[in-house]
Amino acid sequence: MDITVSSNTLTIDGNIKSVADYQSIKSALDSLTASHKDIVIDILNSLSVTSSVIGYFNKLVLKDKINIMIKIGNPQLMDLFKDLNLVDLFKATRA
Repeated sequence: MDITVSSNTLTIDGNIKSVADYQSIKSALDSLTASHKDIVIDILNSLSVTSSVIGYFNKLVLKDKINIMIKIGNPQLMDLFKDLNLVDLFKATRA
């Protein structure tokens, strides 16, 4: 998994599957939230997202009041977000 940051956008390329992936995403988002309240997360091609990443996204939105918009490239992942009723919370759209 690779992460790139540009302005207020975090782009994730590859599958999100390990604790190390979670730590990388959390670290990058911690840096972004220090200077931005509106963040775009572009998940290019991951098939799934770990529960720890979803939990961290929840914390950012519900506790820290960060406005997150997630762009999802993989249709299976979009279906997962729909099944978990996360589309509205994260303003998830197909990329």
